[in-house]
Amino acid sequence: MTYQQAIADVKGRVAKSRSSFHAGMAILPKARREAMYGLYAFCREVDDIADDGATFEERANGLQQWRERIGNLFRGNASDAITTVLLPAVQRFDLIEKDFQDIIDGMAMDAATLICAPNAETLDLYCDRVASAVGRISVRIFGDSSPKAMEVSHHLGRAFQLTNILRDLSEDATRGRLYLPEELLAKHGVVSRVPNEVLRDPNLAAVCRELAAWARLHFTASDLAMRECIPSAMRPAKIMRAYYGAIFDKLVAHDWRDISTRVTLPKWKKIWLVLRHLVG
Repeated sequence: MTYQQAIADVKGRVAKSRSSFHAGMAILPKARREAMYGLYAFCREVDDIADDGATFEERANGLQQWRERIGNLFRGNASDAITTVLLPAVQRFDLIEKDFQDIIDGMAMDAATLICAPNAETLDLYCDRVASAVGRISVRIFGDSSPKAMEVSHHLGRAFQLTNILRDLSEDATRGRLYLPEELLAKHGVVSRVPNEVLRDPNLAAVCRELAAWARLHFTASDLAMRECIPSAMRPAKIMRAYYGAIFDKLVAHDWRDISTRVTLPKWKKIWLVLRHLVG
C-alpha cells in the first residue's frame, strides 16, 4: 500500500465518523494533520474492537493484533493503512510507543469486562489510558512535547473523558456499563450498582454534580498549564477544550434532569468556537 492510498483510506474513516475532533485537526499543517488522522483512525479501530467484538476472546485477539502492529510500527514496519500513515509521524514528531500501548490497555479494560462503578483509582487509570494518552501523542504532533504540554494532556484528557461519562450515561447503560465511581455512589446513598437502576435513582444528579466538580478541576488545571505552552501548538487543543467545555457547561445547566437525550451543540456554535480560536 502506498502512502497516498493509505492517507485516502484514513481520511475517509475520519470523514465518516463526523468526529468533533475533526475541526481541531483541520487547522493543522499537512504533515501534522495527516498524523492526527492516523492517530484518530487508530483510536477508532481499537475502540470498535473493544465495543463490538462478539466474545471476550475475539476482543482480546483483536487488541493483541494491534499491540503487535504498534510494536512493528516502532521498529519501522507498517502493515495496513493506519500504520502506513503513522510511520513517518513516529520519527518526525518523536512519538512514543508506550502511549499507543496505553491506549490499547485502556480499550482492554472495556473489552475484558463490563466496567461498573469502578473505584476512583481505577477510573483515573482508565481516563489516563483512553484519553490522556491520546493527548500525549497529540501534543507531540501539534509541536510541543514540553513538561507543561504533558500536563495539559494529563488534565485535559481526564476532563474530556469525565465529560463523556457524564454525557453518555444512558448509552453506556445499554451496554451494561457504568463509569460513575463507587465512592461517589456510596457517598450519595445510591445502593444499586445495576446501571439502569442507578440512572433511575433520585440521587443520580448529586453524584453527577460531584463528578462534574472533578472534571472542572481538570479543565482549570489544563487552562493554567496551557498558558505556558507554545501558543501555535496549543491552538487545536484550545478548539477541543472550547468544544468540550461548551458540552460540559450544557450538561451542568441541564443538571441531569433528562439523561435520555444526548447533549450536543448546534452546528453554528461549533463553527463559532472554531473561528473564535482561529482568529484569537
